[in-house]
Amino acid sequence: MTGAKMESSIADVSTNRIARKIAKELSLSEAQVVSVLELFEQGSSVPFIARYRKEVTGSLDETVITAIRDRNEKIQELEKRRAAIMDSLSERELLSDELKLTLLSAQTMTALEDAYLPYRPKRRTRALVAVEKGLAPLADIILSQAQSVNPEDEALKFVSGELGVKTASDAIAGALDILSERFSENTEARRETRKIFARKSVLKSALVKGGKEDDPETAIYRDYFDWSESVLSMPSHRVLAIFRGEKEGHLSVSAEPPDDDCVSILKRLFVNGTSASSRLVAESVCDGYKRLLKPSMENELRGVLKKRADAEAIRIFADNAREVLMASPMGRKATLAIDPGLRTGCKIVCLDSQGSLLHSDVIFPFVGEGQKAAAEKIGTLVKKYDIRAIAIGNGTAGRETEAFARSLNLPPDVIIASVNESGASIYSASEAARKEFPNHDITVRGAVSIGRRLMDPLAELVKIDPKSIGVGQYQHDVDQKELKKSLDDVVMRCVNAVGVEVNTASVELLSYVSGLNRQAAEQLIKYREDNGAFESRESLKKVPRLGPKTFEQSAGFLRVRASSNPLDASAVHPENYSTVEKMAKDTRCTVTELMSSPELRAKIRIENFVSDKAGLPTLKDILQELAKPGRDPRTAFEAFSFDPNVREIRDLRVGMVVPGVVTNVTAFGAFVDIGVHQDGLIHISRMSDTFIENPQAVLKPGQKVKVAVIDVDEKRKRVSLSMKKQDLGEMGKKDGAV
Repeated sequence: MTGAKMESSIADVSTNRIARKIAKELSLSEAQVVSVLELFEQGSSVPFIARYRKEVTGSLDETVITAIRDRNEKIQELEKRRAAIMDSLSERELLSDELKLTLLSAQTMTALEDAYLPYRPKRRTRALVAVEKGLAPLADIILSQAQSVNPEDEALKFVSGELGVKTASDAIAGALDILSERFSENTEARRETRKIFARKSVLKSALVKGGKEDDPETAIYRDYFDWSESVLSMPSHRVLAIFRGEKEGHLSVSAEPPDDDCVSILKRLFVNGTSASSRLVAESVCDGYKRLLKPSMENELRGVLKKRADAEAIRIFADNAREVLMASPMGRKATLAIDPGLRTGCKIVCLDSQGSLLHSDVIFPFVGEGQKAAAEKIGTLVKKYDIRAIAIGNGTAGRETEAFARSLNLPPDVIIASVNESGASIYSASEAARKEFPNHDITVRGAVSIGRRLMDPLAELVKIDPKSIGVGQYQHDVDQKELKKSLDDVVMRCVNAVGVEVNTASVELLSYVSGLNRQAAEQLIKYREDNGAFESRESLKKVPRLGPKTFEQSAGFLRVRASSNPLDASAVHPENYSTVEKMAKDTRCTVTELMSSPELRAKIRIENFVSDKAGLPTLKDILQELAKPGRDPRTAFEAFSFDPNVREIRDLRVGMVVPGVVTNVTAFGAFVDIGVHQDGLIHISRMSDTFIENPQAVLKPGQKVKVAVIDVDEKRKRVSLSMKKQDLGEMGKKDGAV
């Protein structure tokens, strides 16, 4: 069978079983999985399937649909590898019927590679050299472990000066090398040893030989200079920290299994009786384990630990990123944004309600006599541009700038807000920023980004790599391909959940809309620039190379708020407009009247409108959308203020209760900005009065909290916080804050 035919044959077999396998793993019906896989084959996106194909999938949500996609990809990788292995064996005439059956029955990549290992092309090993010397038959004789066999006598028959086997001892040594390799590559031996490694191994770390404990870079890993922990209970952040320390050359790391248990298992598998040959087999078992199998299993275990830690870290990062992206938008208000600076001044920009740059300037409120001039300038700009909000970056001098802004005699309805500026500098130096503001430097672009983040965090944050949002845990140490895939999924999910106004969206925002990519987004914007604003969703079809499939996938997530058709500003898909029009006709009103009247909508009996295009799940979604067309799922915006008396870490004292904003959540706790330029840490043990297994179940990035200060290390710039009621109560009373 040729390679192409082999791969096709295996693909056919796998296609028939993939849906059944995934359905069983995810506790779904086979029909649901088949439907999702077929939709993916047709080019559908996860958001589109989840929102507009509920009848087909049984109302599966994005999380489950994504899981089906990812599992399918893994299974396809397995099938592709299986085909490659079988092609290789077939070409080398090594594919027996028994081996073929073993390979076809392998359900995991590990099982597949174990079955292939004895036949895998390898470098010249001691065993291979022994085989070349003709010692394989002697190895078979010894392995038989017959009582009547004298290994020394049998070995003499293989002595050959021509082949380099000078003595019986040389022959036996070569035969044992062959057995050692066979044992280390035996599928059952690897499976049983793997179980012991996974259950009973201990990961150990120590200061690398010759390392200096007082070296600043090495001292970061002080906790791991003499560390030992079971691999079963080791949390992801600790695994990643130790492996990073090893990678940077500060730690030596090893996975230590119970060797005696492993050797005992192997002896039970391969040693039969007490003959002289059996004693040699036992010797070979020990050598094969120590020299070959143990290092292989240790590498494999380290890989498993890293993969598991990566998955957890990526999950945490993705969950945190979702919260940041879905942070409450202030909305479209004329905004004055300030990028704070002490000696170099504060860059200020004025933006209109659409986020367009109207004016840029610099003020020096902290230099000499500059405060008065700065106050006058801001007052003038607020009046001139009818400013309704002031956004202040939370970096260096952020608190001082905020205090300065609050001291001004501004209209009471002007919002003053601190804005997390993580990644703003990356945007300001990007090609997108240079293209939008070719005549302004990076300080102006950075200030614009700060202002736009207050207006609409999602629309602005999609312009930078999600990894730069600043909510990760060991993000540079995890699998970057998997991290990117996960974060791209999160951004797409958030963008499509909110919806995008096609006439104002940036190319970056449009690129994440279901069915669109960068090229399609650029085509949309070019058409918009050349022909003016889109008048309706229907007019999107005029965009060159925006075909029917792209329109189907994207239209429901694109909003045209100025359209004469009110449905164009909603999440109702154009394919269901006729259904809504029929509802309106049967209710004897217009679509606009139907959308504005709860009484009219209450008259609708959705079961009367079930069709091939719209089943009950879709009809229920349509009614909900008619009630709140284009509703933003993000929570309402609330202005937040830090404690005005706390600006630097030296202003803190144990016992204070202060307001803060969660900036990052990790496996071991949460970091909170309390306005002192250094985030404080709430350890997981201090997050609640009850036991918490997952910090993300309690806190989310962007969440406003009250925290008690329980320790301040000004020298190391570390602040420990607590949310326990006892700490908040007693400390608050002491401080007068509660």
